[in-house]
Amino acid sequence: MASSSGTSSGSSTMVTNSGSDEDLQALMNERKRKRMISNRESARRSRMRKQKHLDDLMAQVSQLQNENHQILTRVSITTQRYLNVEAENSVLRAQANELSHRLQSLNDIIDSLNGCNNNIGGADGGGDCGGFNVAMIGFNEMVDHSFINPFNLAYLNQPIMASADNNMFQY
Repeated sequence: MASSSGTSSGSSTMVTNSGSDEDLQALMNERKRKRMISNRESARRSRMRKQKHLDDLMAQVSQLQNENHQILTRVSITTQRYLNVEAENSVLRAQANELSHRLQSLNDIIDSLNGCNNNIGGADGGGDCGGFNVAMIGFNEMVDHSFINPFNLAYLNQPIMASADNNMFQY
């Protein structure tokens, strides 16, 4: 019997060792399975974060492209307005220049006539007025029949039409 009890006690120890190895193996397998599940969940969350980041970047790209388009449109409109103002300024400068020349010409004519008026009725009864021979003509007659008569100056009352093209002045 002793031998039988020794055998039975040895077999029980082996079963216990074998059971604890199996329990340890099962525990390790359970931990491994939990770790795999955890890793999969972590990878899924990482992919979701990455996708959300990518979606945010795509939305930002779209928004920036839209803003860029709006800015380019505003720059184009502003450039066109600038070119229009520049052309208008060029026309106004040309008109101012032409009016300045006309004023200078009229002042020269007035100065010439004033000089003639002072010479009329001089010692010899006549005078030289800027290339005009005036002999015994009263100032009123000269004004009535000269090119200074406002009714005879229709060509000077023409509007000035200037443009930005090669033909600067049109009458």
